[in-house]
Amino acid sequence: MRVLGIETSCDETGGALVDSDRGLLAHALHSQVDLHETYGGVVPELASRDHIRRLLPLTRTVLAQAGCRLEDVDAIAYTEGPGLAGALLVGAGAAHAMAWALGVPAIAIHHLEGHLLSPLISEPDLAFPFVALLVSGGHSQLMRVDGVGRYALLGDTLDDAAGEAFDKTAKLLGLGYPGGPAIARAALDGKPGRHRLPRPMLASGDLEMSFSGLKTAVMTLVRGQRMQAGGEDAALPAQTIADLAAEFQESVTDVLAGKAIAALDHTGLSTLVVAGGVGANLRLREKLDAAVKRRGARVVYPPVALCTDNGAMIAWAGALRLKAGAPEPNGPGFSVRPRWALESLR
Repeated sequence: MRVLGIETSCDETGGALVDSDRGLLAHALHSQVDLHETYGGVVPELASRDHIRRLLPLTRTVLAQAGCRLEDVDAIAYTEGPGLAGALLVGAGAAHAMAWALGVPAIAIHHLEGHLLSPLISEPDLAFPFVALLVSGGHSQLMRVDGVGRYALLGDTLDDAAGEAFDKTAKLLGLGYPGGPAIARAALDGKPGRHRLPRPMLASGDLEMSFSGLKTAVMTLVRGQRMQAGGEDAALPAQTIADLAAEFQESVTDVLAGKAIAALDHTGLSTLVVAGGVGANLRLREKLDAAVKRRGARVVYPPVALCTDNGAMIAWAGALRLKAGAPEPNGPGFSVRPRWALESLR
């Protein structure tokens, strides 16, 4: 069965084609980073309009790369939520229009379920159950995964997610957008420990997380360093920026790695799956690799190119849903869910 996947939840237009037997056939992605960089974050109206421009040409590219026609597609999976309402409507509308015209099912996919199952693209033999660390955009969650649609929330962030903290800290340091890659690059020239930051809730005894106070601690350090450099508007030395970036990265990755290992201990499971954009952070991967090795466990990541939002994860989740029970072709009506709890899925 061939499933076309469409992802338009935020600031990336993604398309992919998967075959339930052969795996990923083709995928393409257009990032809106350059479009939103001037504003220091995603502008929803601009995101929606860019999805409209990009989606159909990108879909044609995917089909051409796979050597398939649209008529060869057996189902179309799309992101129904969570995400920006306008952006979601673009993908949902296109998916339902194509599915209705072809007489095939349109399969609504939870964006985080796509991330959660994305490591199975490269590791199709990955067995359930496992613990998943979801670190995508506004989400930092630990989940127990017992099968497709069988998710239990173990721990969540009480305020800012790790990705949000990266973006806000990068802005404080003048490193640009998106914050994750910018801080990782700056940290290469820095030395952690020169400016000490807290490890929020690392020793809380539960699986909850919090990163808003960490951002405030960075703000306080930046203000102090600027006053030392000549005033509250003074520019920070490049080495100070690098050192702050390195310490911030160490703090976030210490917390994420510590909580993930605690989740393995809590559940008694031996496999950890990491998914979402922050999962591409190499320092986080180093710490998790070392920690699971000491514990005699296993950690699985999606390919780095599939950590950020993409159509491949949506197509793959759609193929798994289709395998679990093929839905009937849909009518022309559809909806989106800007807010949608992952644990509510069945």
